[in-house]
Amino acid sequence: MTATPVSRPCPVCGDAEAADYLLKGGLRLVRCRQCGMVYASPVPEEFVSGTYYDRLGADYYLSPAKLESDFADVRFERELRLFRAHCARGAVLDVGCSTGAFLYQLNKRFPSSYDLVGADASGPALDYAAARGLRVIRGAFPVVDFAGEIFDAVTFWAVLEHLNDPRAFLDKAWSVLKPQGLCFALVPNLQSLAARLLGGRYRYFYPQHLNYFTRKTLLRLVEARFTVVASTCTHFNPVVVWQDWRGRGKDVSEQARAQLLKRTTAYKQNTWLGPVKALYRFVETALSRLSLADNLVVVLRKK
Repeated sequence: MTATPVSRPCPVCGDAEAADYLLKGGLRLVRCRQCGMVYASPVPEEFVSGTYYDRLGADYYLSPAKLESDFADVRFERELRLFRAHCARGAVLDVGCSTGAFLYQLNKRFPSSYDLVGADASGPALDYAAARGLRVIRGAFPVVDFAGEIFDAVTFWAVLEHLNDPRAFLDKAWSVLKPQGLCFALVPNLQSLAARLLGGRYRYFYPQHLNYFTRKTLLRLVEARFTVVASTCTHFNPVVVWQDWRGRGKDVSEQARAQLLKRTTAYKQNTWLGPVKALYRFVETALSRLSLADNLVVVLRKK
C-alpha cells in the first residue's frame, strides 16, 4: 500500500499559508506567504522518514561512477578550500556524509589535523564509509545521543535541501558544537542562472529536494542559532544547463546523474583542457559575484 503524502508547513517560519509556485509531474512546490520560502508540499512519506535514502544507498551512492567521482581529488576542492580557511584543526562531524568522501579527502590532505566523524541515515553508504576506516554514526541525526561529545565544526554539504525539518538538524548541530563552534552548509541556489533559465526543466527541481533556498530564506533559517561568518555562491555546470534545455524537463535517472558527475570530474582532471578550465573559472567567478551560481554556501558560528 502506498503511504499518504505528507503536507508540510513552511520549514523556515512554520506558517501554513502558501501559494503554488511550480508543478512538475508529481512534484508540487509552494511559496510561503509569510517569508517567501519555496518548498515541496505534500511530499512522499519516505522522504520525511529518510527511508528513501536507505533504500537508494546501494543503487546510487555505491554505483561505480558515483564512487569514482566522489573520491577523486578534485571532487571537494571548493568545500575543502572554504573549510580550511575557517577551521584549521579540531573535531569534525559531517552530517549526511554518505560514503564519507569529504572526510576522506580532508584526512588525506591534512592527516593529523582533524578527528573525523560521519553521520547519515543511509545504511549501505555508511557501511562503505566504515569499511574505509571512518567512524560513523547511524540514524536520524536530530535524535542521536552523542553522550556529551562535542565538535569544533559540523558540516552539511548538500543536505538541508533534502530534509523535512532542516531546523531540527541545525538545532541539533548547535547542541553538539563547542562554544563558538562552526557550522558549514551548502544548498542549491533557487536564484541561480540555471534555475532562472530552465524553470521546470531544471533537473534539480525533483522529488528528493524538499526545500529551495534563496540567500534570504537560508539566512532566516539559521539566524536563531548562528551568526554568519561568511557567505558565498559557488559552482556552475553548463553541461547540466545544455542537457536540461534539450531534455525539456524529462526525468534524469540517478544512473545518468552519476555518469554526468563522472564525466565532469574527468573534465576537471584533464590537463589538456587548461584554456577551457580557465574560461570556466572566469564564468563561475562572475556568476558567484552576481549570486547566480548553482549553490549557496554559508559559514556560521554558534551563538
